[in-house]
Amino acid sequence: MAWGLALAILFVGIINRIPRELMTGLLGQGGTFSGILRATAAGVLLDLCSHGILLVGMKLYERGASLGQTMAFLIASPWNSLSLTLILWALVGFKWMISFLLLSVLIAIISGIIFDGLVKRKVLPENPNKVDLPENFIFFYEAGRVFKKAKFTPKNFAQVVKDGLGGSRMILRWIFLGVILASFLRSFLSSGDFQALFGPTLAGLGLTLVAATIIEVCSEGSTPIAADILQRAGAPGNAFAFLMTGVSTDYTEILSIKETTKSWKISLFLPLVTIPQVVLIAIIMNNLI
Repeated sequence: MAWGLALAILFVGIINRIPRELMTGLLGQGGTFSGILRATAAGVLLDLCSHGILLVGMKLYERGASLGQTMAFLIASPWNSLSLTLILWALVGFKWMISFLLLSVLIAIISGIIFDGLVKRKVLPENPNKVDLPENFIFFYEAGRVFKKAKFTPKNFAQVVKDGLGGSRMILRWIFLGVILASFLRSFLSSGDFQALFGPTLAGLGLTLVAATIIEVCSEGSTPIAADILQRAGAPGNAFAFLMTGVSTDYTEILSIKETTKSWKISLFLPLVTIPQVVLIAIIMNNLI
C-alpha cells in the first residue's frame, strides 16, 4: 500500500493548490451526466491503490465535486488502475478482465446518477463546497494561467507534501486501523480457507460479500484473490463481487466518507446503492458459465 498512499498524499497536496473553479472545470459541473462520466474516467485512469484513491476522492469532494461525482470516482477507481487492470488480464484473461472493467464502470455511472438524484430530491445533503463556474469560464485558458504562476522549487514541493500530509491525516487513521484489523484476521484466516467456500451459488456469493466486508484488502491484494475465486471456485460473479464489495462495504471507506461529509446517512447510502447492483450482476455472471 505504501507507494499508493505516498502518491495519494502528493496528489492531495497538489489538488489543495488547484483553484476550485479549475477543479470543477476539469471534472465538469456537478449534477450533470457529463460530470459523472468525467469523474468515472478520472477514477479509471488514476493509477493508485484503493486506499490512495480514497484520499484523493475525499479531497475532490472538499474542492467542490458533487456527491455523485465523488461516488462515481471512488467506485470506478480501486482496481481499475492501468497496472492492476493489466495484472488482472494476466491472471484471468482478456474476456473476464474487460467484462469486470466495463461492468464496474457501469455501476459507477449508475451510482453517481442515483446519488446526484438523491441530492436533488433533498434525500441527501448537497456538497457545501459546491462551486458554480462563471459563464465566460474557459478551462484551458484558466489552466494555462495557473500553470504559469506555479513555481517548481524544492521549497514549494516540500510545502505540497506537507499540505498533503495535513489533508490526509483524518483518512490515514482509518486506513491504518483497517491494516491492523486485516493483519489480525489474516493471522487466523488464510485465503485458502475461504476460497474453497466461494462456489457459484447464492451461499457462496453471500460468503463472498461477508469476506470482502470483513477482510480489509488493498486493491493489490484483492485482484489475485478475485482471480483465485474465478479460477478455483469457478465463480466469475463472486470474483466480481469480491472486487466491488471491497469498495461498497469497506469500513475505512464508509468511515472516511462520514468524516469528510459529516453525514452518516451519506456514508451508509454507499452500500445501499451499490450492493444490489453488484449482487444482481454477480448472479447473472455465475449463471452464464
